[in-house]
Amino acid sequence: MSAGTHIELRVPDAAAGTRLDRFLAVPLGSRARAQALIDDGRVRVDGAVRPKRHLVSAGEAIEIDDAEAAAEAASAPHEAPFEVAYEDTHLLVVDKPAGVVVHPARGHWAGTLAQALEGRAAGGEEPWRAGIVHRLDRDTSGLLVVAKNDSVHRDLKSLLAARRLRREYLALVDGHPPARTGTIDAPIGRHRRDRKLMSIDSDEAREARTHFEIEQLLPAAALMRVVLDTGRTHQIRVHLAAIDHPVCGDPQYGTRGRYGLTRQFLHATRLAFTHPVTGEEIDVSSPLPADLAEALTRAASGEPG
Repeated sequence: MSAGTHIELRVPDAAAGTRLDRFLAVPLGSRARAQALIDDGRVRVDGAVRPKRHLVSAGEAIEIDDAEAAAEAASAPHEAPFEVAYEDTHLLVVDKPAGVVVHPARGHWAGTLAQALEGRAAGGEEPWRAGIVHRLDRDTSGLLVVAKNDSVHRDLKSLLAARRLRREYLALVDGHPPARTGTIDAPIGRHRRDRKLMSIDSDEAREARTHFEIEQLLPAAALMRVVLDTGRTHQIRVHLAAIDHPVCGDPQYGTRGRYGLTRQFLHATRLAFTHPVTGEEIDVSSPLPADLAEALTRAASGEPG
């Protein structure tokens, strides 16, 4: 994806057969935005203007002339801060701070983690994702594994699909769940009315499964360790809100500002997997960042949320 007026995408195998407007809905922020650009003739597929009903094929190059995106890119920072928790010649585990977007999308064409990793990471059918295997929401902090070549990227994706890449999160939630452990098994898809939100009540829901265990009960909250089987957008936040224990501070699915938080209390604290090349057991942890540690202290003291 370039930083000029042109956005360049390549259709991955998994997206073959998808309508053009639907394929572009995610990177452009909405299907309506995609349709408007297609109707204006500002989208070309392998150099030709195509209708929004065009079914994309694997490998097709899509160019989008979007001045709005160019303006956003020009005004955005081009560096994204991150720490490296583990690295070898095949892959690295990145510790992402809150506020950093993982890969370019509408409203965030520059200053993303993927761009910061260019030249250091690689792999996957979308070169602009720079070897990223899974993602975190902008305001969720913590660990992601990133490949350095196509082969390792494929292997890590396979581990993820087989649920052999363990992803653990710490979440502070409102109230006390009725059980110390549990599983939330509820499909997730786009909200019927607000396309920026996800919901278990959706016309296009996909399988989603989240396991939780209470780490600590606090006066009016609970610190939970959460493990993902699947990786749907906003999965943990949607699932915990669905059982009436939303993540503290979550501005979309809970209550903004709990315990002084300026974001949701959600941190990807541990990644564990078998190295796809060396066979070594990789187990990386990340401590709570300062803002979440402070909020936890406030919640433990019994301070009103």
